Amino acid sequence: MSAAAAEEDVKLGSSKPMIATQAEMVEERVPIPYRDQCAHLLIPLNKCRVKEFYLPWKCEVERHGYEKCEYELVMERMLQMQKIRELEERRKKAGQTQPQGAGIPIIGSTANA
Repeated sequence: MSAAAAEEDVKLGSSKPMIATQAEMVEERVPIPYRDQCAHLLIPLNKCRVKEFYLPWKCEVERHGYEKCEYELVMERMLQMQKIRELEERRKKAGQTQPQGAGIPIIGSTANA
C-alpha cells in the first residue's frame, strides 16, 4: 500500500448523513453544539423530556438511540485520528516531510458540503 493510497483512506468528516435540516433544528431550539448528525434523534428526545417533566426513567428508548448515535460518531472520529497518526508515522519513517500546513486540520468538512 503506497503512501498516496493510504492518504486517500483518511476521509475527514462523518459518514453519517445529516438528516435534520438547519430550519428544523432552529425551530426546535437545538443548541448549536448539538447540531450534529444525531440532531434528528435529539429533537424527539427533547420533546419527550418536556412532556415527561425530565423524569430520568422516562424516554429511555429515545435517550438510548441518541446516545448510541453520539457514541458511534465519537468512535468514528477516534478511528480517523488513529489513521491520521499512522499515516504521519509512516511518513516520518520514510523520511518524507509534510508540506507547511498539511497537518491535522482544525476544522473538518462541513455537514452539508
